[in-house]
Amino acid sequence: MANTYTQIHLQLVFAVKYRQALIERSRKDELYKYITAIIQNRTHKLLIVNGMPDHIHILIGMRPTQSLSDLMQHIKGDSSKWINERAFTKGKFEWQEGYGAFSYSRTQVPDVIAYIKNQEQHHSKIRFREEYFDLLKQFEIDYDERYIFKETV
Repeated sequence: MANTYTQIHLQLVFAVKYRQALIERSRKDELYKYITAIIQNRTHKLLIVNGMPDHIHILIGMRPTQSLSDLMQHIKGDSSKWINERAFTKGKFEWQEGYGAFSYSRTQVPDVIAYIKNQEQHHSKIRFREEYFDLLKQFEIDYDERYIFKETV
């Protein structure tokens, strides 16, 4: 739309169903490239994608041409279908229901990129669940612990 100017930076965080460590190191670059294409094909700007075997962090410049929930539905739905078509995992791959989305100012973007880039180092000190609770508290988001990325029962 003409004469529309925005600057919306979002960190998106979501997990593998039951937080299973199913994203293999040998396959993650291929998966991240596919997710990058999903985001770019919807005219958003991917700044970084990285994660661990059980979850992903993405930082994007979001365009106001699409709702966040619609974008997340495409990212999670298209990527899980793509993973299953390539039999990356034994059995059916699924993402956990829900996601986190956290907004940042332009001045915070370099720090968020560094944080996402260094996920392995970061998670040698803190588990994903604690990291996620810290984000929710930092952004003062009300939540019900019963619904936070359930682990295998």
